[in-house]
Amino acid sequence: MGKLKKMVAQASERHLDKDETVVAAVLGTYEKKVMGSDFIKAGVFVATPKRLVFFSKGWFSETAEVFPLSSISSFETGKTMMGHYFKFFASGNEVSMKWIQEGDIAKFNEFVRGGIGKQTGASSPPRKDSDIPDQIAKLADLKAGGVLSEQEFESKKRELLARM
Repeated sequence: MGKLKKMVAQASERHLDKDETVVAAVLGTYEKKVMGSDFIKAGVFVATPKRLVFFSKGWFSETAEVFPLSSISSFETGKTMMGHYFKFFASGNEVSMKWIQEGDIAKFNEFVRGGIGKQTGASSPPRKDSDIPDQIAKLADLKAGGVLSEQEFESKKRELLARM
C-alpha cells in the first residue's frame, strides 16, 4: 500500500483543511467527461466527511479536483475483469474511477453512498410521501429538457421510490 499512502498524505497536506479527516481512499484511473471530452489520469480519490478529492501528481504537474458530497447526484459501483470501478454525477459532469488497484473499495463505496446529496449545515424539513410523485414529475421535466441524463433520472427515481 505504499503508493496509496504516499498519495493520500500528499493530497491531505496540499488540499484538505487542517480539521478534515480521510475516511477512505482508493487508487486507480480517473475518467471524467466534460462537454463530450474525455479526461483520463492515474491518481487517488480521497473521501472526507465533506467531499471527495481526486489527486494526481506527475513529474511536472499536479491535479486536484474537489466534489462536495452535496453536489453528487448518483453513485454507481461494480466490478469488471479489470477490477473495481465507481461512477458518479456531480454538477452535471460524469466522473468515474476504474482499474482500482489499492484501497478499501467497500468502505469507500459505503461511505460515499451514505453521504451523497447531504448538505453540510442546517438540515431541511422531512418530505412527505405525497411529495414524491411531484418530485418524480419534476425530474421527468428536467430529463425532457436535457438537464438530466437517463441514468441520473433513473437513479433519482429509484431513490425517491425507495422512500415511499
